[in-house]
Amino acid sequence: MHSLPEWTDLRFFLELARAGTLSGASRRLDVEHTTVARRIDRLEQQLGTTLFDRSREGYELTEMGLALLPHAEAMEGAALAATEQLGGAEVAAHGVVRLGVPEVFGVRVVAPLLVTLFDEHPDLSIDLLALPRFANLANREADLGVMLDPPSTGRYMVTRLASFRFYLYASPAYLAKHAPIRTHADLEHHHFVDYVQDRLASRELSYLNELGFTPRRRLCCSGMGAQIEAASLGMGLMMAPPYAVPDDGRLVPVLQGFYAERSFWLAAPTDLYRLRRVKVVWDLLRDLADNNPKLWWDKGDIGRAA
Repeated sequence: MHSLPEWTDLRFFLELARAGTLSGASRRLDVEHTTVARRIDRLEQQLGTTLFDRSREGYELTEMGLALLPHAEAMEGAALAATEQLGGAEVAAHGVVRLGVPEVFGVRVVAPLLVTLFDEHPDLSIDLLALPRFANLANREADLGVMLDPPSTGRYMVTRLASFRFYLYASPAYLAKHAPIRTHADLEHHHFVDYVQDRLASRELSYLNELGFTPRRRLCCSGMGAQIEAASLGMGLMMAPPYAVPDDGRLVPVLQGFYAERSFWLAAPTDLYRLRRVKVVWDLLRDLADNNPKLWWDKGDIGRAA
């Protein structure tokens, strides 16, 4: 090592590692892309090593870049924690938290919770990433996220948020026009609404495979919100967790007793988890999961579990 790098240069290194392109890093840092390139060149010269492989597709970390990454992240976490402590954040959370959640869960469940959260922490702001996929924590797209597949590598705090069940639903109009569903075997003759199979955000979303036959998919959508609308209009049966189903009667349960069980996980990079503002949101979701079983299971299953 020729000299100690400046923290600002390491910030540029982190953002380029996460974005993968000069243009992406420049947007994150609100600087020109030439500034990013110049800072990375200077850092590599200071360290006496190559941190990125350059190509047409972008910038990819070298072995030495990967070795530097956790140290730079630890420095970033320490800087953020120091800023919070000096700003008095031990009393009330302040700043922006980027929360990545599945789209329907974010809209129907998480967004209404924020009213009380903002009352308790008036200097806190939330960027709610309600997506038809799961937020990428590795590139810091979000500070914490709810997902079906917990991170298997890297430095993260991870907890099982809740186990939940996908149940069968259909619109009353669909059921009135089609053959009755009295047994599991009857399902094979019905249409289904599902995810686009080659665009699944997780293999955990292939729950229709648990039917035991190849379903007749009438319409496939990239997100659950569109599936709910399609099923409500009578295009087919669908599977969904209780929290996703509107309580306006447009969808009703079908063949109670059949379900597919999955788990939501809550994860945050270890350095960000220590921040007061991130911990406040973490605790909010933890409390939600622990005290609202009706979001995850139907009433009959809750009674049997009790």
